[in-house]
Amino acid sequence: MIALGLEGSANKLGIGIIQHDANGEAIVLANVRHTYITPPGQGFLPSDTARHHRAWIIPLMKQAFAEAKISFFQIDCICFTKGPGIGAPLNSVALVARTLSLMFKKPLVAVNHCIGHIEMGREITGAQNPVVLYVSGGNTQVIAYSQRKYRIFGETLDIAIGNCLDRFARVIGLSNAPSPGYNIMQEAKRGNQFVELPYTVKGMDCSFSGLLSGVEAVANEAMDGINANEITKQDLCYSLQENGFAMLVEITERAMAHVGADSVLIVGGVGCNDRLQQMMGEMCLDRGAKVYATDERFCIDNGIMIAQAGLLAFKTGGICSLEDSTITQRFRTDDVHVAWRE
Repeated sequence: MIALGLEGSANKLGIGIIQHDANGEAIVLANVRHTYITPPGQGFLPSDTARHHRAWIIPLMKQAFAEAKISFFQIDCICFTKGPGIGAPLNSVALVARTLSLMFKKPLVAVNHCIGHIEMGREITGAQNPVVLYVSGGNTQVIAYSQRKYRIFGETLDIAIGNCLDRFARVIGLSNAPSPGYNIMQEAKRGNQFVELPYTVKGMDCSFSGLLSGVEAVANEAMDGINANEITKQDLCYSLQENGFAMLVEITERAMAHVGADSVLIVGGVGCNDRLQQMMGEMCLDRGAKVYATDERFCIDNGIMIAQAGLLAFKTGGICSLEDSTITQRFRTDDVHVAWRE
């Protein structure tokens, strides 16, 4: 079976083609992506992002099928991101999926973006039943599987950790290429002074708005010459990561203790961060557990994760009608019936 996956929930447009062999093993045939990048200090507007996706989706589609060396008629299903995400770019990609479905008479599969990350992570790393830390620009959740659903044990109460990093990168003028979070990680490696910042964990949930406000205030003082401690932007990036990631490790460990898990899977764009993986690894080492993570090909938003989760759903009857192929910006992870897992 072969599935086409279309992902466009934020500023990254991805096209993936995956094949499952007779044993159910996944074979990546193509995984191409193009990112809408704005000038330093600016975020991306929904309308501009949707325009980017419309301009690039056909060239990317052609590139994906050229790499896969198959024709469109060999596709068994068309999988697209239903949500969560930003409305305008989601709609642009869903429209293309519906059009292709009508043109080539292929069934549609609506995929939850978060589930796509989890299933691709499980497939690539071989993690069987881990506690999942899902961290990205729009989402921060601690998840564990139970009774045909991915249950959310804890999440952000306001902004996501990725959004926190991105917004601070704008404050200090870091480039958006290849991503603000990546550039903060590089700056943090040169930081050598820890700055006290707000640390907010409430039970199993986190809050990052106070952390962002705190680090912005220190940054403004440093730029105005008010602070006499010669705090650099590298110090602030380092302190921001240490505080934010410590919150994530704390709630992840608490979830592991609750369910008796012996492994953690980190997924989402922030999951590529070296320091987050290191901190999580140290916690897991103390617990005799294991941490799993993927590289930028699979942790950053991509089409192959949508194809993987979509094909799993398709094989268990998860076909979406044309009438139901709308998008849901706040599509919850725990709203999905996971029919393909025991």
